[in-house]
Amino acid sequence: MSYEKKKQDSINYSIPVDSPYSLMPIDSISEIQHNECAAATNLYAVTHISNSDSMVNDDQLRILLQGAEAWNKRKEENRGNSVDLSGANLSGADLCGANLSGANLTGAHLNFAYFNGANLYRANLSGAYLGFADLRSYLAGAILRGAHLYAANLNRACLKDADLSGADLSLATLVETNLEKATLTGCKIYGISAWELKLEDAKQNDLVITPPNEPVITVDNLEVAQFIYLLLHNEKIRGVIDTIARKAVLILGRFTPPERKAVLDALREELRKRGYLPILFDFEKPSSRDFTETIRILAGMSLFVIADISNPKSSPLELQATVPDYMIPFVPMIQEGEEPFAMFNDLRIKYDKWFLDTRKYDSCDSLIRNLDKAIINPALKVHRKLVEEKAREQICVNVEDVEDDFADEVNPAIGL
Repeated sequence: MSYEKKKQDSINYSIPVDSPYSLMPIDSISEIQHNECAAATNLYAVTHISNSDSMVNDDQLRILLQGAEAWNKRKEENRGNSVDLSGANLSGADLCGANLSGANLTGAHLNFAYFNGANLYRANLSGAYLGFADLRSYLAGAILRGAHLYAANLNRACLKDADLSGADLSLATLVETNLEKATLTGCKIYGISAWELKLEDAKQNDLVITPPNEPVITVDNLEVAQFIYLLLHNEKIRGVIDTIARKAVLILGRFTPPERKAVLDALREELRKRGYLPILFDFEKPSSRDFTETIRILAGMSLFVIADISNPKSSPLELQATVPDYMIPFVPMIQEGEEPFAMFNDLRIKYDKWFLDTRKYDSCDSLIRNLDKAIINPALKVHRKLVEEKAREQICVNVEDVEDDFADEVNPAIGL
């Protein structure tokens, strides 16, 4: 690879052109061991201080390169003094545990640097180069506007109240990262790995999920960004979603006593044989957790829902919270001799367009034998009607053209 090509790659990946790592393949760089990387770049930084065009404080830089212990001691002795490391080349430096709170690190070269356990409270890292850096540190209130955080490790980092406007977080990992009240507006997040984030009151507008060589697509939620990108670019995932929408059947009921489980298992097996994707939900799970939202999500993904209400302990709340919100066929069934829960009839009357009449059965064999004509086919018929109704164009009528069909009728309410 030519120097010009490597130079361009170093720009693409936010690595300083004059860094010793700019001439290495990007895959090899990520495999460099901690000690080798730190030693090499610390030496490089020391020998190039005089050539720096930045306003970095050379004395502060020399102390910092001696390690966190020496730096923290110096900082404690010089409380109140500002720390100016703007533009400093600290690529690969071991800064673990260093107290850099309030430090000016704007435009600093910090690729591959190790900040694990460091204190960067309200530090200014605007425009800093932090590619592959270990930033598992305290960054509350830090300013990272336009920072280059390509493939940075931000796992469990505290970025509460931090400003990351326009930062490049491509390929960064954020697991259990605290981003409460953080500003993420305009961040580049292609390839990001984000799990269990704390995002309360965070500003997440205009997040760019596409790489530089593709048309820009933005979303406003960091946690769903990965899914949206996969949905757009992964045919298999689109196929899975399409399959769920066309084949998923949600089965609600109780798995205890054993005879109830046998009925639901048989129902599930018969649906499988017919090419459907049965999803079972057990009402009997611990009541300490509210499953209503789970059922709502599953119902919204399903072709139709079968609800076994044979036992009076079957939770009516889940049905009452789900049926009104989704125009999806609901097929209630009940074993002979049982009675539905109170208010069940009101639910059926109010939403009769997609809430079918209750199917009564006297045995598991009878239910399975009549499964197609009693449950599946009627549910599919209702589904087709609902699809047609949703697709039907709304008719608008001018008020002048409306005929008054009740003009001649007596209105007892006003005594006419």
